[in-house]
Amino acid sequence: MSAEHVALVTGGGGGIGAVVCSELGRMGAFVLVAGRDQQGCTRVADEVRAAGGAGAPLLLDVTDPASIATALQDASRLAGPPDWLVNNAGIAVSAPLVARPADSPVDQYETHMDVNFHGARRVFEAVLPAMLERGYGRVVQVASSAALQGYAYVAAYAASKHALLGYSRAAALELQRKGVAVNAVCPHFVDSPMTDESVARIVRETGRTEAAARAFLAEQNPSGELVTTAEVAHAISELLATDMTGSIIELVGGGGRREVEAGWPLGEARG
Repeated sequence: MSAEHVALVTGGGGGIGAVVCSELGRMGAFVLVAGRDQQGCTRVADEVRAAGGAGAPLLLDVTDPASIATALQDASRLAGPPDWLVNNAGIAVSAPLVARPADSPVDQYETHMDVNFHGARRVFEAVLPAMLERGYGRVVQVASSAALQGYAYVAAYAASKHALLGYSRAAALELQRKGVAVNAVCPHFVDSPMTDESVARIVRETGRTEAAARAFLAEQNPSGELVTTAEVAHAISELLATDMTGSIIELVGGGGRREVEAGWPLGEARG
């Protein structure tokens, strides 16, 4: 039986992306597990299939337009053009506002923008023509609470996520009468490998225990708990299944969420 939807999930080889892939597989979508980690993407695709779903790994580097083009050719051969897109690939590196060259040999702002903003934009704009031709598409951007507020020592990350959210708001307005919904989730600190890296940095720089560092990050969340990857995946799956566009959901941990922007039904003009 052919899948009703073809879902492309960037950064699908681990962390939040892996859990999203599993959830979309259970929803009956053909899941394209995309990322640079070929081994991780293959493992996740195998898990999707083992659970009774359909999926395949897809080698894709969001910073490389040629890689994106090749990946979409492979996607069409495997399952057809994606009509669901989850832009999940991202990086987060802590650094002072103005990092010294010895601290950061690469420009942290260019690097974060290239992956977190331009990477998501490149993939979105690559899949969009087929969505417009079909008159149907669902896009969920995995932003961050850092798209809604600032945090010390992650200025580059916050700037890139603010850019992604602003772009998504504009895209939702531009595409509102064309059948393509653009929504976003903004999780606070998630119990994921990205947060593990933050924990390791805190341990290294402060001498705190790993447990104390993890508890400190959890305390930064409004709920006092880390957001689970399952919470993020569930919010994403809800947005993919809806006919609303322009929605922004803040995930605060402990199962809680805030509706930053409610969005509106596709076809109902706003702005």
